[in-house]
Amino acid sequence: MNSRPPEGNHQIPVATAHRVTPQDHRVATEPRCQYTIRIRGRLGATALSAFPTMESDVRGRETVLTGSLEDPSAVYGVLAQLEALGLEVLELRQVGPPTVHEP
Repeated sequence: MNSRPPEGNHQIPVATAHRVTPQDHRVATEPRCQYTIRIRGRLGATALSAFPTMESDVRGRETVLTGSLEDPSAVYGVLAQLEALGLEVLELRQVGPPTVHEP
């Protein structure tokens, strides 16, 4: 059986973020924060498909990803995906305060 995707379908599979609820007292949690990540180079649609929860903006020779990340492990997950794709991170910045989510 052939497990290759059909021609023209070049999406990168992404693992969903682990959601920690406030009731889970065994895990130290931090509220969701807004981040901006500057990356060297212009990312195409295939590379951007690895970051479906983040918005992208091309600025000159850089791509800027912006979006909310659930917790520090989600930040490290995005950084690991960028490294796996061979992309150079120029800057990671928390740009917004934590947001409050209703249960």
